[in-house]
Amino acid sequence: MSELTRRDFAKRFTASLGAATVAMGAGHDAQAKPRKRPNIVFISSDQHSYKYTGYAGHDIVKTPNLDRIAKQGVAFTSAYTGHPVCVPGRTGMMTGMFASDCNSFCNSTVWDGSHPTWGLVLKNAGYYCRAIGKLDLNDDFDMGFEEIETTHGHRHNPDITSLFRRPVAYRMGERPGVDGHPREERHEDASRAELALTFLTEDKKEIKKPWALYVGFTEPHPKFVALQKYRDMYPVYNMDMPNIPPGHLENLHLDFQELRRFKRIATPIPEDRIRRARAGYYGMITELDEYIGKIWDELERSGELKNTLFIYTSDHGESLGEHGLWYKNNLYDVAARVPLVMAGAGLPKGVAIDTPVAHVDVVATILEMARTKTASPLRGHSLIPMMFGKSGNHPGYAFSECHSEGNPTGSFMIRKGDWKYIHFTWYDDLLFNVKEDPGEFNNLTGKPETAEIQAELQAILNSLVDSEELTLRAFHAQEKMLKNMAETMSEEELFETFKGRMGTGQARALAKKCLNI
Repeated sequence: MSELTRRDFAKRFTASLGAATVAMGAGHDAQAKPRKRPNIVFISSDQHSYKYTGYAGHDIVKTPNLDRIAKQGVAFTSAYTGHPVCVPGRTGMMTGMFASDCNSFCNSTVWDGSHPTWGLVLKNAGYYCRAIGKLDLNDDFDMGFEEIETTHGHRHNPDITSLFRRPVAYRMGERPGVDGHPREERHEDASRAELALTFLTEDKKEIKKPWALYVGFTEPHPKFVALQKYRDMYPVYNMDMPNIPPGHLENLHLDFQELRRFKRIATPIPEDRIRRARAGYYGMITELDEYIGKIWDELERSGELKNTLFIYTSDHGESLGEHGLWYKNNLYDVAARVPLVMAGAGLPKGVAIDTPVAHVDVVATILEMARTKTASPLRGHSLIPMMFGKSGNHPGYAFSECHSEGNPTGSFMIRKGDWKYIHFTWYDDLLFNVKEDPGEFNNLTGKPETAEIQAELQAILNSLVDSEELTLRAFHAQEKMLKNMAETMSEEELFETFKGRMGTGQARALAKKCLNI
């Protein structure tokens, strides 16, 4: 697709919000609803930022399958993770609760089982549920799925750097990871796609009740190493560079300056490595798009789509050098805003919705589509009325939070309409008009003309959580885990645990310190 065509497509797609939503809303009662509870295909990728999709209007990234799926369903253009890091992000995505409600704050403090996954709720309501690939929850508890080659990596190998946040330590492997190379072998996601196709073509024939299939892909998570055929689509010399206005890094929020130091990326990274990393990331997205397309094609071929709710999203985004940041762990849109597309099962086609929504809303939507209720509370609200252009009980805003590694304090986001507010416990806040300033460069806090909207968003945040209490609770949970390690491990065991992420010098110093706390 040419650059001009891709831009035109994004404009036409966004413009469909008015016409398509109204048209579908008018005919809501006449929509061909599933005659029975729908089957569900839920696909989650890992670290795919919303902006890096063709249907979002990106000039370079090619996602032909996601583009056509978006045209066949409903695309939420302002969808947010509940927490921009794997474990707590997936906790919200699978439970419909804030990650902090489940005492999950980082990649060391995993979901505690206090709120059920949507898989368990559906299983108890008569569904058969299967999971393939990355879940990253906690296999101490029943999640409701028959698990086939699933992973819960951080339950067994936690990111120990998240346990050092006051003061923040640093992580050795982040800076070298800003690079990219081709590979000859397909990603492990290829086998996950095949397992999904085996279920859809063979295994489901034996199931005599509604079913739900979860597929957890791990692309485009770093390392930024793309399959050669897709890497060739993104010549390094033609790669775009991060947009960093003059003086921006000098005035970057203190929390993000600390995050840059933690990741060892504050020192400028050579331009050729940045271009290679971006080429690798884009190539991985296009490979991922192929696997998603294969699953969609099978649903269409078999005629299953008319009674199957198809969902695609990602656990969080990727900074990719914007704001001088890489990877995740922050509440800028590049890390917190994710793709979210729903299709099939009688949903309208060609609808784009810009109302801010979050992963917690996806769970409420799944349960309503499945005509299933849960005794456990939900933080989210069903998106079904919104998809048909009707007023429902959705509040019109999205919440996210961040307590992960590299962050010296807790941060909290409210996105409502064109406005985005980020509150940092004990630090200055940020306020952006993302329509006028999509790059989030112009902080509007403390200005008389924005005082009213800032107060409104702060009030919404206060109605949802006690931010200082949550910040302290996150620190306590992380420090408790570190204390337990110090009480059960020798200095050498601590050193060996720390050094892979923190380097030998820092690992030795912190191992000695932990034993004397």
